[in-house]
Amino acid sequence: MSAFRYHNRFGAELRPNGVTRFSFWAPACETVTLEIENLAPLAMTRDEHGIFTSEAPCGAGARYRYRVNPDLAVADPASRDQPDGVHGPSVVVDPTAYSWRNNQWLGKPWEEAVIYELHAGLLGGFTGIRTQLEELVRLGITAIEIMPINSFGGTRNWGYDGVLPYAPAAAYGSPEDLKALIDQAHELGLMVFLDVVYNHLGPDGNYLPIYATDFFDHDNNSTWGTGIAFARDEVAQFFIDNVLYWVMEYRFDGVRIDAASAITDHAWFGKLLAQVREKSETGRHVHLILENENNDAGLLRDGFTAQWNDDVHNVLHVLLTGEQEGYYEMFSERPIEILARVLEEGFAYQGEINPYSGKKRGMPSSDLPPTKFIFFLQNHDQTGNRAFGERLISLANPEALHAAYALMFLCPMVPMLFMGEEWGSTSPFQFFCDFHDELADQVREGRRKEFAKFKAFNDAESRARIPDPNALSTFENSRPNRRQRDTPQGKLWLERTAELLALRRHWITSHLDNAYSIGASVIGDKAVMASWKLGNGDILHVALNLDDDLIRFSENDTLIYSTAEDREAGTLPPRSFVAWVEIAP
Repeated sequence: MSAFRYHNRFGAELRPNGVTRFSFWAPACETVTLEIENLAPLAMTRDEHGIFTSEAPCGAGARYRYRVNPDLAVADPASRDQPDGVHGPSVVVDPTAYSWRNNQWLGKPWEEAVIYELHAGLLGGFTGIRTQLEELVRLGITAIEIMPINSFGGTRNWGYDGVLPYAPAAAYGSPEDLKALIDQAHELGLMVFLDVVYNHLGPDGNYLPIYATDFFDHDNNSTWGTGIAFARDEVAQFFIDNVLYWVMEYRFDGVRIDAASAITDHAWFGKLLAQVREKSETGRHVHLILENENNDAGLLRDGFTAQWNDDVHNVLHVLLTGEQEGYYEMFSERPIEILARVLEEGFAYQGEINPYSGKKRGMPSSDLPPTKFIFFLQNHDQTGNRAFGERLISLANPEALHAAYALMFLCPMVPMLFMGEEWGSTSPFQFFCDFHDELADQVREGRRKEFAKFKAFNDAESRARIPDPNALSTFENSRPNRRQRDTPQGKLWLERTAELLALRRHWITSHLDNAYSIGASVIGDKAVMASWKLGNGDILHVALNLDDDLIRFSENDTLIYSTAEDREAGTLPPRSFVAWVEIAP
């Protein structure tokens, strides 16, 4: 095939003979008029479910809106293209117009994943990302994960204020630009994942409450906003279709579902899994990744590929920085024991009371393979959620950070880097957006109010130092400074990253199928040792010491990596890491 398409239930679909069919769910409306530039308005037909349909003599490139009342015409919530932003008209798109070069690509097995999370806007849009793909491949990255790209208000956004889930943000490029990026990535052997947000909609350009009040579930609001009514078939299918649209029409290799814990209809996940399996081509690798505060091991057993393991990040952050405020509080008591449990069993919280929320969190996970868990030291959330967006390199002892970095790559969990981390970037990643007037004031003050409970920001003067999310400088300051790559420190981190990824490929990647934990133990106040039996029968051991004292422990067989230049066998100097393998007979 040279072109791909997915037939969504809603939106504008090209039909033969120069006709386009429009389908729009607006249950709060009795009448809707389809307005297409250069054509007379068309009254749409309503069915008993509030779905309005119409066919019009127009093709690709036609601009249109739906008039839901005399004073308001809105973009299509299933728009494929919004070149003038979320308040402008939608554009009919021919999904088969792009000619794919790598149309036989079937993806890669999950065990090969080494993920690189990035923000499209900060890297120069879809075209800008393309200029960096080859260097990522040379380094050893096998997948990029793009933060949300759906259309949002303004020209820059952190990613989680989108309102039109099907339309790539015009600020990043056209639909064809995005397809060209994915095509080139596949040509280089890179998987491409997309971060999708289904738990809330942004505040600017969201007109759904006016014409589709049934889209929302006000009894299940979350910290991100009004709840979404996933129990309704129309809503559930709208988001399932969105996953299939990105996977089938754009050839993404999978999606990462943001804040899955806020999706209150648990049955939706099973429906999504079933339809992705049904619609995907035979032999194709499609990976469904979760971010899930609930630590729902059942979804991973059911077939979801993996989950971002916040537990491993959070406990290592406590050990590396000593910070214990906010959600780090639940990892502050005996953190080294928590780290040992995470390395052995996956999740730290498996049904215990979370002291931060006072509620039970998680379920047993020890039966799951280590590849069900994505290991990261930094990502957009834990960096951007800080008042000033500092990276770990600005907060932790350099030797200790190097040791934890080595653990991330040389344990069997799937590693994930955050853009610039490979060269030790010190550029912050701050919360940014592009709102105006009263909304800008609300977001600015709301951001500062979030930190009032922290000791460092318990007065108005200290909170006023927190960067204004709407300022262009906040966005520009968050762009990774590529000049740091060529500094001595940048070159050192790049060498480390390349070496660790080469070691992972040689000793671990091809043996992850059927790998399982054989235990982890605390060997010091801030030191832990863990072991896994790999699929080829080899036993991989790692030991990490984040303390100021030397640790003695048992070590034998083939040493593959140590962060300490001078060490005796069986010792862990302060703030060091070592990995070795027992070769199977």
